Amino acid sequence: MIISTTAAMEELGGKLANSYPGRQGVIHLCGDLGTGKTTLVRGFLRTLGYQGIVKSPTYTIVEPYFFDKYTIYHFDFYRLSDPEELEYLGIRDYLDAICLIEWPEIGQSFTPKPDIQINISHHKTARILEIETHTKRGYMLYNKF
Repeated sequence: MIISTTAAMEELGGKLANSYPGRQGVIHLCGDLGTGKTTLVRGFLRTLGYQGIVKSPTYTIVEPYFFDKYTIYHFDFYRLSDPEELEYLGIRDYLDAICLIEWPEIGQSFTPKPDIQINISHHKTARILEIETHTKRGYMLYNKF
């Protein structure tokens, strides 16, 4: 899939939010700096009604977004110095919500298994997205959007 604008990346995030089966699960967002991972998250959150600023939680590691009936956690593992920090953070305590995780590979074996993984890469002025499913929930999600 090729995404050529910021608006298209946000729109894809919105489609992902509208297609998500249930209010629990894990999405991995992989790609170099500036590929649009946070832009996709912004579209996801905006579609669900969040109106505030959406920024990458690079320094805080996690940013919670609370809705009436569910919670979404936006993680960014870019600044983790040791994957074991996720244990101290209590990563398993977050898994009763939707977790959108940027830079999941940095967390190594401490990173929760994804339902779906979106790999984003630069391609001239556009982005190429490759989507992998890893669970039944991820497969259902992929087939909905």
